[in-house]
Amino acid sequence: MKKRKLKLIIVLSTVLLVLFTTVNVYTSYVKMKETVEETIANQNLEAAKSISAAIDIDTYKKYLKNPTVKNEYYWEIRSYLNDAREKLGALYLYTIEIDNPKVSTLLIIGLPNEVEDGYIIGEVCTVPEEQVKRAYDGKTFVTGVIKDPVNGTYVTVGVPIKDELNKVIGYLAIDISIHTLNDIKAEVLENNFFMFVFNGVFIFIVIGSFLLLQRWYQKEVAKEVGDTEDTYQAQINTLITSVSSLRHDFTNHIQVIHGFLQLDEIDLAQQYLLSLSKEVEAIEAIKINVDHPSLSILLQTKKLAAKNHQINMDFTISDNSFDKIKTTDLIKILSNLIDNAIEAANDLPENERKITISCIAEDTHYRFEITNTGQKILQTEYVFKQGYSTKESVNGKIRGQGLFIVKEVVNKYHGTISIKSRENVTTAIVRIPL
Repeated sequence: MKKRKLKLIIVLSTVLLVLFTTVNVYTSYVKMKETVEETIANQNLEAAKSISAAIDIDTYKKYLKNPTVKNEYYWEIRSYLNDAREKLGALYLYTIEIDNPKVSTLLIIGLPNEVEDGYIIGEVCTVPEEQVKRAYDGKTFVTGVIKDPVNGTYVTVGVPIKDELNKVIGYLAIDISIHTLNDIKAEVLENNFFMFVFNGVFIFIVIGSFLLLQRWYQKEVAKEVGDTEDTYQAQINTLITSVSSLRHDFTNHIQVIHGFLQLDEIDLAQQYLLSLSKEVEAIEAIKINVDHPSLSILLQTKKLAAKNHQINMDFTISDNSFDKIKTTDLIKILSNLIDNAIEAANDLPENERKITISCIAEDTHYRFEITNTGQKILQTEYVFKQGYSTKESVNGKIRGQGLFIVKEVVNKYHGTISIKSRENVTTAIVRIPL
C-alpha cells in the first residue's frame, strides 16, 4: 500500500513538474511575443511621428485643396513618403483622411514615381473602426493583425499630421508586414532560447528541491515523533513498574494485616497500619510543584522509582517554566541522567543510596545538575560515546545509549555537559545557553 502511494506521489509530482514547466515556458513565450509586437509598434509609432512632423505642411495643405488631382504637390508628398518608407523598411506608408468616426479614406501612398498606381484616391482603408474612432478623436492608434486578401497580413500604426496651429489636417499611417514581425520575433525568441531552457530547469530545480525538502522534513518529523514516543514510553514503563511494585507491596501488607487479625493480634495490626500510614504520607510527599507540567510529572515518576529502590532523592527546582528548551528535549536530558543515577546508586547498600537533582534557571543559561552516590567512573572521557557503558549487557539489552543521546540534545542547543566522578559520588552538569 505504501509503495503504491509512493508511486502515485512520484507520478503526480512528475505530472505537476512537467505541467508547471510547460505553462511557465509557454507563458514566457507568449509574453515575449507580445512584448516584441508592442516594442515594434511603439518604434514605428515614434518613426511615424518623426515622418509626420517632417512633412512640408504648406505643400500638403495645397494638395488638400484638391485632393483628387495628382498635381505637383501630390508627387512631391508621394516622393517624400516613398523615401521614408524605403528608409524605414515598411510595407506601406501613406496618408489618410478621417472625417467620421467609422471609416478612413486613402489619399497618398509612398511609392516610386515609376510604379503604376495600384490604388484609387478616396478608397476606404482597412483600418478597423475602433482605431478610426481613436484617430477621429485626435489620438495615435495601433491596430491588431489585419488580414488583407489583396495586400497581405500586416499591422497598422497611425499618427496625426498637424499644421503650425496644432490642428489635425490628416493622418500618416504605416503598415508593418507580419513577416517582418515574425522574423524579428523569431530572432528574439532564438536569442532567448536559453532563457526558456533556464526557466524550465529552474522550475524543475525548485519543485524538485521542494519535494526533497518535504521528504526530508517528513523523515525528521517521523524521527522526532519516534524519539518522543520512545522517551514517553520509557517514562510510562517506569511508572507502570513503580505502580506494579506498590500494588505488590499493598497485597503483601493486606496479607500481613489479615494474618494479625486472624491471630487476634489487634495491637500488632494497629501498629502495622500506623507504619503503613507513615509510608503513605511519604508517597504523598512525592508530589512536586513545578511550573513545567511535564517536568513535574517526570520528577514525580523518577522519585517514585527511586523510592521503590530505597533511594533518597531530593530536588532543587527554580520557579521557571524552562520554555527555552523543547519539552521532549528536556525530558530526554533529565530522564537519561536520572536513570543512570538510579542505576549507579542502586549498587550501594540502602543507607548509602542518594540522588540530588537541581534544575536552575540563571540569567544566561539553564543548569541541570544530577549528583548520585555510586562507584567512581574511571574513564569519564568515554562515557558519551555511543555503546560505551560501565555495565555489562543483560538479556541482550543495548547499553551505552543514554549519555550519547543527552550529548546530541545538548549539542543541538550549543550547550555543554560534563561528568565529574570521585570516590562514591558522581555529578553530571548540563548547561543550556539562553
